[in-house]
Amino acid sequence: MRFEVLTIFPDMVDAAFRTGVTGRASGEGLIELDTVNIRDYSTNSYGSIDGYTYGGGAGMLMQCEPVYQAYEEAERRLDEKRGGSESQKDKKTRVIYMTPVGEVFDQAKAEELAGESELIFLCGHYEGIDERVIDEIVTDRISIGDYVLTGGELSALVVMDAVSRLIPGVLKNDESAEIESFNTGGLLEYPQYTRPDEWHGKRVPDILLSGDHGRVDNYRMHEMRRVTKEYRPDLYRKYMKDRGIY
Repeated sequence: MRFEVLTIFPDMVDAAFRTGVTGRASGEGLIELDTVNIRDYSTNSYGSIDGYTYGGGAGMLMQCEPVYQAYEEAERRLDEKRGGSESQKDKKTRVIYMTPVGEVFDQAKAEELAGESELIFLCGHYEGIDERVIDEIVTDRISIGDYVLTGGELSALVVMDAVSRLIPGVLKNDESAEIESFNTGGLLEYPQYTRPDEWHGKRVPDILLSGDHGRVDNYRMHEMRRVTKEYRPDLYRKYMKDRGIY
């Protein structure tokens, strides 16, 4: 998987991506990240990339041309990495614009995006980006929740992290990705415990120490339903509805 991120804060994206699981996977060549600094494509001597909004309003808007030039640079890099393959020639890469008006990101979307070999992320700032360039290059508008951030970098990193861990080999134990929350038929993950058996007067449930794998599996399923019902009743209602239980 190759990620290209169009941003005015490339160091922010790069520093976060090179840390932890994604950092290790990047070092092993399982995933790749390149950033394009939109400021490098300013059309004036001041290096600015924003302008006042037509029709009035507070704040500044990112201009079309710097964003478009940054996008073309990302596509050029991807073309080079494809090695001139005829089958990949003129391929349209999915371009994801991180925006509060986008489709709310979830595990199903992460799995869909993990099926791609390349993704370009567009990170806005200020009051956003001129709509004309969004219409020109963007294929997907995605939001990570109903709130507003100062820029798209953090939300892009969230999406890249969720997608990366679905790439074979990124997680050392592939089973861990299968049993975690949102990969369990719509239920949240069960509580987990480790040594010592007792801490601050609280004991690990005896059934987990029994060695009876069948009983442990049943207990965990019961806990997944309980946790989901208690903490995310909306998900629990959907889980029940999907099974014809109302």
